[in-house]
Amino acid sequence: MSNVTVRMFTLSTCNHCRRTKEFFTDQGIEFEFTDVDLLTGDERSNVIEQVMKINPRFSYPIILIGDTVIVGFKEQEIRETLGL
Repeated sequence: MSNVTVRMFTLSTCNHCRRTKEFFTDQGIEFEFTDVDLLTGDERSNVIEQVMKINPRFSYPIILIGDTVIVGFKEQEIRETLGL
């Protein structure tokens, strides 16, 4: 799956989030992430509002691969979605 955008909402203290970032880095996949717990003020409120729409359970990491949403570090599902 080339030219797909990979975006994540993570927590700086979350081990699953850290493993997911390492996985993408090890695979050479570019990704963007936001550590939600490090945000403050309006930026934090806006991102939390976004996160609630995507994942009302508010669990992390929240991975957006194109239009696909994967909650949690589910390596096999991530590989399948990216065609790895």
